[in-house]
Amino acid sequence: MYTLGIDIGSTSSKAVILEDGNRIVARSLYALGAGTSGAARVIDDLFEKANLSWGDIAYCIATGYGRQRFEQANEEISELSCHALGMSHLLPGIRTIIDIGGQDVKVLSLNDQGMLENFVMNEKCAAGTGRFLDVMAGVLETTTDELGNLDAQATDPVKISSTCTVFAESEVISHLAEGNKIPDIVAGIHNSCAQRTAGLARRLGIHKPVGMSGGVAQNAGVVRALERELGASISVPENCQFAGAIGAALKAYKKCKSVSYTHLTLP
Repeated sequence: MYTLGIDIGSTSSKAVILEDGNRIVARSLYALGAGTSGAARVIDDLFEKANLSWGDIAYCIATGYGRQRFEQANEEISELSCHALGMSHLLPGIRTIIDIGGQDVKVLSLNDQGMLENFVMNEKCAAGTGRFLDVMAGVLETTTDELGNLDAQATDPVKISSTCTVFAESEVISHLAEGNKIPDIVAGIHNSCAQRTAGLARRLGIHKPVGMSGGVAQNAGVVRALERELGASISVPENCQFAGAIGAALKAYKKCKSVSYTHLTLP
């Protein structure tokens, strides 16, 4: 049985096909999010990789910021529950999940059965998000992919005191003008992100083990800074960007198991 989960975020679209609620048959990511052609493109790429079509899919669930506009889904579900289920699948026993998305930061607390228990979310400011790092990378004339490597070269991280993206950008420009080394500025940026995210996490309470999902989880500098702030090791699964889509595909499989999937049809 094949089920499909699609996570349409603010800046990217991710999709996964699972076989029998376990094996990942194919996965795809496209760097365009809600309100764009990203969802359609990621689905086309996914089916090409899997050598499957809509007719092979028993059930599809959409999640994420743009889930309501994906008409091919049988159902739409909040990204919070999908991330909780997806991360529990990738990291069994996980209790705290930190997800830094393109435009928001979420911290989820799971009980010992892997069920979502509580969460906190910062979605009113881009500071500390993927968008924040994109802006900072642009100022430094580098790419977000290089930020982790630059952080590892830092010897004397600068202080970024502002929590506003616009003001932080001005601080970074000032540090450049003062002749500070780029690796030290990058480390300061990562520390600023970590402090903001850790403050959010402490409001919820940190229960170990801790895992991280989302694209920013691939930035080793941010992960290291968060580990220092929280005083806890953070696990980052291989498919960290696909946690929401995996959770959606798992929920689709559970739906099919609870109701004879032969009676379920795509819209």
